[in-house]
Amino acid sequence: MKYYIIAGEASGDLHGSNLIKELKIINPSSTFRCWGGDLMKSQCNKLVMHYDDFSYMGFLEVIVNAKKILSYISLCKKDIEEYNPDVIIYIDYPGFNMKIAEWAKRKKFINHFYISPKVWVWKENRVKKIKRVIDKMYVILPFEEGFYLNKHNYKVDFVGHPLLDAIDNQKEFNRQEFLAKNKLSSKPVIALLPGSRNQEIIKLLPLMLDVVSNFNDYQIIIAGAPNKSIDYYKKIILSNKESRSSIKVICNQTYDILRISSAAIVTSGTATLETALFKVPQVVCYKTSMISYLIGRLLIHNLKFISLVNIILDKHIVKELIQNNCNKDNLVIELQKILNKSDRSLMLKEYELLHKKLGGKGASKKTAELISKYSKN
Repeated sequence: MKYYIIAGEASGDLHGSNLIKELKIINPSSTFRCWGGDLMKSQCNKLVMHYDDFSYMGFLEVIVNAKKILSYISLCKKDIEEYNPDVIIYIDYPGFNMKIAEWAKRKKFINHFYISPKVWVWKENRVKKIKRVIDKMYVILPFEEGFYLNKHNYKVDFVGHPLLDAIDNQKEFNRQEFLAKNKLSSKPVIALLPGSRNQEIIKLLPLMLDVVSNFNDYQIIIAGAPNKSIDYYKKIILSNKESRSSIKVICNQTYDILRISSAAIVTSGTATLETALFKVPQVVCYKTSMISYLIGRLLIHNLKFISLVNIILDKHIVKELIQNNCNKDNLVIELQKILNKSDRSLMLKEYELLHKKLGGKGASKKTAELISKYSKN
């Protein structure tokens, strides 16, 4: 089997790499050509382009970079035709992936989509296109199967959340070794997770750093993205007047950082769910350009929450600080709350319920088996 897989961000790269591993077990002679990140690169035969080079977030940012994005879409189409895969697998990242999928369907390629676009948030009319161009959809959130079937008469496969596997597959952790290796003290840790995209980090990390002077009893660790260097973060730290020289940056070890953390400030996205699964109380941040934010407000009407924790549980568990509310004063207040014993215990109790709702382990394996099964039919 020849697979072409497209992921446009760090979480898609993680889940794509695990999916490839499982597909290789089923059929070791399979070949893989991908758009993704370092993890997929380590598993596939050829990484065509890294998500750092073609991924943009926010309405304004997409408009400003429209010419580049169109050139990447053209490159992707050409590359697919030359490779001529048996199956194309799209992992989330709908703005880019749905454009490719619509074209690919006209060209008679088989389209499988792993991790549904969040059509239940906005652009619900996109479901019509999904039904028309996507041959098989694999969803990872417990309510998505009912949403598609009951509301849109479209059968999808619920496979559970792949983060459960990603976390379960982690190597055995030795706290003392980790502290010694990274020259950390025994003081409790506050983790900063500013995202993986440049625009997220540039917008949110300085704000997160503004908070640290209020928490001198804690050591602050920035969970650096796997595609970024320590120097990249050091420049931002040095330019921030509130930063302490002792702030540590540890790249590509987010899970280990979360294992030792008492609390975290997290950029909205998959990291909010990862933080919850490691049972770390958190404050969630989101901030984008004002134009992108205002456009989003106009287009998104039925979204009560932005963090996956609150969305899945359908109630306000973690504090979400959005746009103008995402400021130093509010961050300090909310961080102090979750460091308080009573507040943090309530959040941790809800995390247990969240874990149960995610459908159990084996998402990557289930998805690989279904892709293989459907591809033979």
